[in-house]
Amino acid sequence: MAKSKTGTVFFCQNCGYESAKWMGQCPGCREWNTMVEERVVTGNGGGSGAAGRRAHTAARPSNLSEVSVREEERMLTHMAELDRVLGGGIVPGSLTLVGGDPGIGKSTLLLQVCRHMAADGRKVLYISGEESLRQIKIRANRLGEFSDRLLLLCETSLEIVEETIRNVMPDVTIIDSIQTMYHENISSAPGSVSQVRESTNLFLQLAKGLNVSVFIVGHVTKEGTVAGPRVLEHMVDTVLYFEGDRHASYRILRGVKNRFGSTNEIGVFEMKEEGLVEVPNPSEFMLNGKPEGASGSIVSCSMEGTRPILLEIQALVCRSSFGIPRRQAIGTDFNRVNLLMAVLEKRLGLQMSDCDAYVNLAGGMRVAEPAIDLGIAMAIVSSFKNRAIDDKTIAFGEIGLSGEVRGVSMAEQRVAEAAKLGFTTCILPEVNRSKLRPIQGIRVIGVRTVQDAIDNL
Repeated sequence: MAKSKTGTVFFCQNCGYESAKWMGQCPGCREWNTMVEERVVTGNGGGSGAAGRRAHTAARPSNLSEVSVREEERMLTHMAELDRVLGGGIVPGSLTLVGGDPGIGKSTLLLQVCRHMAADGRKVLYISGEESLRQIKIRANRLGEFSDRLLLLCETSLEIVEETIRNVMPDVTIIDSIQTMYHENISSAPGSVSQVRESTNLFLQLAKGLNVSVFIVGHVTKEGTVAGPRVLEHMVDTVLYFEGDRHASYRILRGVKNRFGSTNEIGVFEMKEEGLVEVPNPSEFMLNGKPEGASGSIVSCSMEGTRPILLEIQALVCRSSFGIPRRQAIGTDFNRVNLLMAVLEKRLGLQMSDCDAYVNLAGGMRVAEPAIDLGIAMAIVSSFKNRAIDDKTIAFGEIGLSGEVRGVSMAEQRVAEAAKLGFTTCILPEVNRSKLRPIQGIRVIGVRTVQDAIDNL
């Protein structure tokens, strides 16, 4: 039997590409300076010849018509916002990755999930590699009463964690966090590419083999992505990201991958002393504190999955004291704001080339949907001319380079949400207005160009 040998391999931290030598640019993802050196143990361990070969049983392919499909019975977390993002609850045997900035509330959210599911009579195992049992107990006392069905374990060894899961056979297992787990046969440090990949692969096998739902917590890099190779996101069934400023009271849980549901849904929570509290009406929550009679402020509507969310767009345009004006965008694409300002200068004749411009989505939301283009443009014009827009007016629509206002999806849901919150006027693309059913309590104005929208102010 051949002996095991120790070698050096270079891994890409971004995509997991493996190479025998260091390279400045990864051939897999084309990113620069992402290759890291790690020591690995290799060896065939199986001898040579027929005796050393593993016996494989030929698998029989199945016809698509032979495969039976039945609706999976989901486990409810009794947190409606989380259940919505997951697609209706936790699927048994699923592997879910929860990422977010430090202190954002990942451990608090998952401990609340443990509390609700243990109270529902399910066996839950919470494995922590970062906190002691006493620290978890202190947080648990703040959240409320816990059932005896919740089991705690502080351990970082994968061998011990695997044996515990097989012995306990819980319905749900929480791993906090994946970067602290390590395998003794891998010489690299915990949190390295090899350790993270091996740990995730083990939990994937346990989830599918034992039908245990596993949640793993992942740290994020300064760019906001999960630390470690991107292969980590490819291996799991669901990827959830916690967004928001940890110093603010709200948190946004966004699904960026979901094999069992939509990836466009979000859940909104508010951080309080007793833990994370669901926000059933995010639009009202986001508009709380909106100034009245101020120029450069308007409300627009963005769709997050099937849920319309109203948000306030603020703009500040003022003369620049320097040769090069400053432009800044918070919560939306900076290049999109520059494009919209160029359209306003060309199509409306506004001279803003010597002005500083700042655009902010109040409430800390990050929106990439082009449907808020019309709101951004109207807020910029309102601030530039120092004329306030009526507080009960809402606007949405995509703007093209010719100054035309293009249609958006799910316009009726957006208008209905605005009417529910007391808005009396809605400016939207004419192509959407012509197909819209009458909605009581709100006046709908269809516009074809940006000039039409500004004239209606």
